[in-house]
Order: sequence, then structure tokens, then C-alpha cells
Amino acid sequence: MATVTTNTDAPNETVPAPEQRLRMPGLAPDFYQAMIAVDRASRQGLDPVLAELVKVHASMINGCAFCIDMHATDARKNGEQDHRLVSLPAWRESPWFTARERAALALTESVTLLTQGHVPDAVYDEAAARFEPAELAQLIALIATINAWNRIAVSTRMSPAAK
Repeated sequence: MATVTTNTDAPNETVPAPEQRLRMPGLAPDFYQAMIAVDRASRQGLDPVLAELVKVHASMINGCAFCIDMHATDARKNGEQDHRLVSLPAWRESPWFTARERAALALTESVTLLTQGHVPDAVYDEAAARFEPAELAQLIALIATINAWNRIAVSTRMSPAAK
């Protein structure tokens, strides 16, 4: 079992990482390979930094530690800065994001939290004003895909500590 170090009352104390329930690649290999293909297709034509911001933000909303860790790491590799990553939960109050990124983040929230008001026209219209139709379609595909990955990782208890 993997362990992670926590910074609580006893900073040197280790806490066991959650035990992974299933390993999807071996148990549902065709599905898993299809998800990888969908993931690859969903990113086409999108700026890699924007794509990783969207993935980190959706993963934060969904509480997916595995995906937050993976996509924050990927974002940094693409040149993203830490202060922007840690500001994602407060992107509306942060000066670090462009109008285009804000439209993508708002759309990410609406699609991710679909049962909380669906996707309001104002959110969709702002995204449509900032992205060409093909880009907007890819952005929606990316948001849907990361939400699927989050559900896989959370339900099977994938852990970033298992690296």
C-alpha cells in the first residue's frame, strides 16, 4: 500500500493512501483503450495549456486527486505557472486568467456540475464568443472526457501516491 506524507499536527506522520479498488486497463482493456483514444481526440486543436487548465479545474470540482496531480504536472510541463494553478478554485477573483480562459473555466463548471442548472445560455454564449465553433466543440469534448476520467479514477480510487 502506498503512503502519503501529510502536513497535519505531526508533519512526519504518514497516512495510507486509499487502496485502489479496480485496475481498469487489465479488467476492461477495450474500454480503457477507447477512453485513451477519446482523450487524444478531445484535445485536438486546443491550446495545451488551456486544455490542462480545464482538466485540472474539472478534477478539482470532482475531487479527483489522481487527475489533479496528473494534469497539474502536465500543465507545468507545458509552461503553466503554479500561481495560476493554485488560483483555479478562485478564478473569478483572480487576475491571472484571460477572458478566453475564463469562458472555458465557466463552461467547465457548468458542464461538470450539469445537475446544478445545466449550461446557462450566458455561459454558453460567452464561450461561443471566445472560441470558433470547431474549438468550442473540442472544448466540450475535452470537458466531457475529463469528467469521464474523473469518474473512473474516483470510483476505482486511483491515487497519485501509487506512482
